[in-house]
Amino acid sequence: MDNIIGRVWRGEVVESVHRAHIAVVDHTGRLLYSLGDPMYVTYWRSSSKPIQALPLVETGGTDAFGLTEPEVAVTCASHNGEDFHTDAVRSLLSKAGLSPDDLQCGPHDVNRAFPRRDLPLDQKPGRIHNNCSGKHAGMLTLCKHHGWPHQTYRDPMNPAQRLILKTLSEISGYPADRVQIGVDGCGVPVFAMPIQHMALTFARLARPDTQPETRQRALRRVRDAMIAHPQMVAGTGRFDTALMRAGRGTIVCKGGAAALHCCGLTDRGIGVAVKIEDAGDGLTAPAQMEVLRQVEALTAEALEELRAFRFPPVTNTRDEVVGRIETRFTLERVS
Repeated sequence: MDNIIGRVWRGEVVESVHRAHIAVVDHTGRLLYSLGDPMYVTYWRSSSKPIQALPLVETGGTDAFGLTEPEVAVTCASHNGEDFHTDAVRSLLSKAGLSPDDLQCGPHDVNRAFPRRDLPLDQKPGRIHNNCSGKHAGMLTLCKHHGWPHQTYRDPMNPAQRLILKTLSEISGYPADRVQIGVDGCGVPVFAMPIQHMALTFARLARPDTQPETRQRALRRVRDAMIAHPQMVAGTGRFDTALMRAGRGTIVCKGGAAALHCCGLTDRGIGVAVKIEDAGDGLTAPAQMEVLRQVEALTAEALEELRAFRFPPVTNTRDEVVGRIETRFTLERVS
C-alpha cells in the first residue's frame, strides 16, 4: 500500500517521509475516493467537536439559554484563547448560571503574540484559555439544560456523554458498541472509529438532508454558526479559520490533534477525513489542501489565498527558511 503523501526537505535532503489515510465520502455513505486504508481506526480528537456540541442545539439548550451564533461556534472550537474567545465562553457560562470555575479542563499554554486584555503578561493562563474551554462550556450547559449533574460532566457514564456518543454513532453510521473510548487531552471522553465514518459525519454536517428533520435543523445551525464565525472555531493565523473564510460558505471544517483533519463541502454533500499516520501535524493542512484541489472544491482564487498552508516552509529559530514541505499523491477513485 503506497500511501506516502509528503516529504519534508531540509536543504536538498529529504529529512522525513509521511504516510496518510484519506477517505472522501458523500452524505449517503458512498466512498468516492481514498488513499491508504479508509477503514483506518483513529481517535476523533477535536474534529468531533461540532457533533459533541450538537445535542445542546438539538435538545433546545441553545434557545433556552439564548445563546448567540458566536457562542454556538465557540462550543465547536479549538481556539487560541484570544479575548473574543474567552469573552464568548464567559458569556455562555453566565447564561447557564455557571462560571469558569466550573470548567474541568486544565490550564493551557497560549500564543503570547496576541495582545490580550484578558490575560496580562504576568498572569498564567487559566482553564478558560484552554483551547477546549468552549466545548467544556457546552457540555456543562447541556447538563444544566437537562438537570443532569454538571459536576461529573466528564464522566463517560454522565447522561451528557452518553447522549453525545449516541448522537455521534447515529450520524456517523458506526455502532456505538464498536466505538472505542479513551480520554482526550482536555479530560473528556474521546472516540475512535474508522476515518470513512468520520468523513460521512462531515458530509452529513455539510448537507444533512438524509437526517430526521429535527437533526437537520440542528446540524444546519451548528454548520452555519461555524461558517459565519470561523474566527471563533480557531482564531488568528489558524488553518480552520482561513479555510472556511476562503471557502465562502462552501466548506465547514475542524481539525484535531495527532494530525487529523475533517471537512465537509456544503454545495456537494461530500465529507473528507485526512489522518497523517505518524501524527505529523505539519503535513495536515498541506494534505487536506491537496485533497480539496483534486476534488475541485476550491477556486483558483481560494487556492492562492491559502498558499501559505499549501506550501509551508521549514524554518529555524532565526525565522530563516531552511527547507520545504512537499505534498504529492493521487487519490484513488472508488465509485
